[in-house]
Amino acid sequence: MTNTTPAPEPSPDEVARGLAELERHLAAKAPAVAPKVRPIEVSGETKRVQRLRAEVTEAHLLAGLQGDDAPLLLDTAKVRKRRKAAREASRLHELAQDPAMRAWQAARMRRLLVAAGMVSLTLALAWSTAGVQTFAADGAAPWSPSWVFAWLVEPFMSLALLVVVGARAYLSTRGQPIDSATLVRIEWLFLALTLGMNAWPYLPGVAEVFSISRLVLHILGPIVAVAIVTALPIILAAFTRLDHGPISKGVTGPEYRPNTPSNYRAEHTYSSADIDALADRVRQMIAAGQLPADVGAASIRKALRCGMDTARAVRDELAEGETR
Repeated sequence: MTNTTPAPEPSPDEVARGLAELERHLAAKAPAVAPKVRPIEVSGETKRVQRLRAEVTEAHLLAGLQGDDAPLLLDTAKVRKRRKAAREASRLHELAQDPAMRAWQAARMRRLLVAAGMVSLTLALAWSTAGVQTFAADGAAPWSPSWVFAWLVEPFMSLALLVVVGARAYLSTRGQPIDSATLVRIEWLFLALTLGMNAWPYLPGVAEVFSISRLVLHILGPIVAVAIVTALPIILAAFTRLDHGPISKGVTGPEYRPNTPSNYRAEHTYSSADIDALADRVRQMIAAGQLPADVGAASIRKALRCGMDTARAVRDELAEGETR
């Protein structure tokens, strides 16, 4: 037989100890949660006070730095841009005074003028082709042999004229202008023929109905051709007389363009005493070894920074001094 005697009931102290053990067990297993701690504010240090304190501190720092002029000594982007442009303009001006640059500019301008003049002359002669064809056809039926060959009259005269004008223009650019009365007469003969054939059908008494506008329109091409043929040699001759030397303002006086006509700039003239003084200076340079004994006019011009005419006069004075 089994013993069915009931277990004794726990005492209140045992129940209390069990609950305490259970609480400790649950506390050990539960995750730790940090308690919220409010920041302890110092007495009077509110957020408004902190902002004002930061503003006052910033003002003191700015006041200390404001007296430093270092930022004012730095170039701004605009100042650097202006300084760069000024330096570039200064170097371009200096380069423009270089004799080689002056010669290159003159040669480029001369080629441009010659090309423009020849194109203008060609267009002027082509403009008059229709007028010459009307004169040469003399009322022939369109596409008849006389009407077709009439178109060739102006081109072969224009080609002959362009040969003469082109040769004179090219040789003038090489410093060898052609001063031939025969070539001038040939040019004027071709131009007179072109002008006459263009104007004849529209002259008063020849045209059925005279119109001044039609007459001017048809003689415009020959007139432009006459102007180009007359002006081009004069312009090219002026280019050959250019002096590309540097502009000097030394003791010998400004001598730029010494050999150009007086309508550009008056040439500086020297007396015989001035030439003697310049010759003595050259003799001193020769004695010092700065110039050779047989110095030429070009070397004298470069050494004295004077004009070519003055250099030739000094050279002649040196030659005469040796023969005395």
